[in-house]
Amino acid sequence: MDDVELRHLRALDAVAEAGTVTAAAARLHMTQPALSRTLAQLEARVGVRLVDRSSRHLALTPAGTTLLGHGRAILAHLDAALADTRAVSRPLRLGYTCAVLGRQTVPLLRSWRRTHPHTPLVVVRQDNSTAGLATGDTDVAVLRTVPADPRIRTEALYTEDRVAALPDDHPLADRDGVLMAELTAGGLPLALWPDTGTASPDLWPPERRPDRTVEVGNVDEWLNLIAGGGAFGLGAAGTAESHGHPGVRFVPVVDAPAATVHLARPAHPTHPRTEEFLAAVREVVSA
Repeated sequence: MDDVELRHLRALDAVAEAGTVTAAAARLHMTQPALSRTLAQLEARVGVRLVDRSSRHLALTPAGTTLLGHGRAILAHLDAALADTRAVSRPLRLGYTCAVLGRQTVPLLRSWRRTHPHTPLVVVRQDNSTAGLATGDTDVAVLRTVPADPRIRTEALYTEDRVAALPDDHPLADRDGVLMAELTAGGLPLALWPDTGTASPDLWPPERRPDRTVEVGNVDEWLNLIAGGGAFGLGAAGTAESHGHPGVRFVPVVDAPAATVHLARPAHPTHPRTEEFLAAVREVVSA
């Protein structure tokens, strides 16, 4: 018996789905005579009749149904293998909003490049609550808030201290540490970016909360507003380590609750190296 080819299996699948040679041929972008010849070749190579041609609507014989089940599994495995192969050749995209892993970012990038030279890692800032995971723009992400999206899986990596972001001419800017109550006593509004920032007036007791808040769209707008004296900010230490600004001073907040850094990925991975990268992140942060 001659070898059965993938085109034969695709022809059988198309006929089973479409029910007629005309519709199946259109689905496969081939002529009806060409499809009929392909089916005849398949039956000759298998040695049994696979398609019942007794009516205008084609139906598979029991042998055809059996071969179709195996054939679809073969085609599915092939499609998955090709998808994985294509994905390996493209970069793995790491999303973030305000910071990646702070001081551990560079060790991660260097470690990944050394151990996975054929899978480039691209770091992408996305100013939304999932850092691009929900839109398919990233494959994994580092977040400091947990998104309310059931398609995203998260795990806590570690906690970071909080820092105040102050204009460099602010009375508290030269301090080694400040209290939450001191930040709101100066009259400046609190700068927030609601979708991705970790700060909230709820971090203060009701009687000490900021009188006003100002919303921004991303970390750049946040820094520029603070540098110009229009607000103060409350962020995680990773933001300070990743975003120096000549007009902004970062001062530790000694009585603020810690912020949690989360590692996030889609429930259904979009890159075949996802699990390897998650393991690499865990190793770096635990070192």
